[in-house]
Amino acid sequence: MHSFLELDQYEYVDSHQEEYVQTLRDWVAVESDSSDVLKRPDCHRMMDMTAEKLRAMGGKVELVDIGVQELPNGQTVDLPKVVTAQFGSDPSKQTVCVYGHVDVQPAKLEDGWATDPYNLTDIDGNLYGRGASDNKAPVLAWIHTVEAYQALKIDLPVNVKFIIEGMEETGSNGLDAMIMAQRDSFLSDVDYILISDCGWLSRRPALTYGTRGNCYFFAEVEGPKQDLHSGVYGGTVIEPMTDLIGILDTLISPSGKILIPGIREAVAPLSDEEWKMYQDIEFDIESYKSKIGVSQLMYNNKVDLLAHRWRYPTVTVHGIEGAFSAPGTKTVIPAKVIAKFSIRQVPNMDPAVVKKQVTDYLNSVFAKRKSPNKLKVTMVIGAKPWLADTKHPLYEAGKAAVKRVFNVEPDLIREGGTIPIAKTFEDVTGKSIIMLPIGGFDDGLHSQNEKMSRYNYIEGTKLFIAYLHEVAHLKKN
Repeated sequence: MHSFLELDQYEYVDSHQEEYVQTLRDWVAVESDSSDVLKRPDCHRMMDMTAEKLRAMGGKVELVDIGVQELPNGQTVDLPKVVTAQFGSDPSKQTVCVYGHVDVQPAKLEDGWATDPYNLTDIDGNLYGRGASDNKAPVLAWIHTVEAYQALKIDLPVNVKFIIEGMEETGSNGLDAMIMAQRDSFLSDVDYILISDCGWLSRRPALTYGTRGNCYFFAEVEGPKQDLHSGVYGGTVIEPMTDLIGILDTLISPSGKILIPGIREAVAPLSDEEWKMYQDIEFDIESYKSKIGVSQLMYNNKVDLLAHRWRYPTVTVHGIEGAFSAPGTKTVIPAKVIAKFSIRQVPNMDPAVVKKQVTDYLNSVFAKRKSPNKLKVTMVIGAKPWLADTKHPLYEAGKAAVKRVFNVEPDLIREGGTIPIAKTFEDVTGKSIIMLPIGGFDDGLHSQNEKMSRYNYIEGTKLFIAYLHEVAHLKKN
């Protein structure tokens, strides 16, 4: 049953949607690409705009300095400050902390965008722009949620805190240390952590209960002291590129089986209960294939496909630095090449163990080649996976909120990608986390023509309003 208060709030949201779209347009216009140091002033401006928005609503807002970033050339630049905000401090109420980010992936019109990526463009109810879905609209939807309570002079049913950062897309530099530092102050009274940095799997709303981790490796093979002419030296030197491709080929079989000893053995077997959950999820293999433009997938049934996307590890080779990749022809033997590959990790896998397994394996494979070249393997990211208990009251509240707003049962899903901060929050605070997505399955995160549909943005705001109602009824710890 909807309360009158709730219906008033939904009506308020509907009548303010143009204003919400305009705010999103203002936010998308800021090129807060955290990977480009030249855009760092835009990242700082984005954090200031976020703080200003929350301040104007009467929140207790701080811009927390998290230090500097060291660049490869030894110079340092300031990291974007982290915005914290607080609305309400009633000790008798639950306190939730909403995490989000307002930095974005790189985007250029010439990458194949149909519209200017930094000018939010409404086409058939879809709002196209870089960062629209990942993660600016979800952050704004949470802010509009608090605003809707305030505008109608309805007491917030829970205390709401925000932690919003500006470096998520490049690894959240400085955030782990800040969370650790704030554990006994800003985070001390938080009961639950809410993250909406993910999306649905289909047209059916979803609750997300797990993400994979990520171990990212560089494998460097070094040979002659400089690049060589392949006509003059080809056939006389053992080429680093041949060595590198040879060892990369031993990581994974053509059918997708990981060949590194110990990796597959660490994975928890698929339980009957999990199999049943996957069976019930709404997912169409044919439309998935046509969306990504392939004629064949690794697996042809839904359960196997979803399981390998979410709860099994994968190896992906991303690129080779030092190789010739520009257009045209260049007859060169590269002196040093660096392969970049990653292993998406799942629960029961430990980054430190994976690092050792991969390093030992590649060294042993390389040794068998009896090459005079030198191999160096380094792990540059070791982000842990995260898994929640779907029977936790937070998920029951999520199901109830989805039912109230969308009148369907949500799918319970996992994410194949990595949201490392979830594990950090869990480890540091010991609090339970839910991922409550409002992004669409076809939003094109990190891709060309990223969008957030107006429907998901507006109904998603109503979902967050309903969710706060539901969380208010959970027993206070």
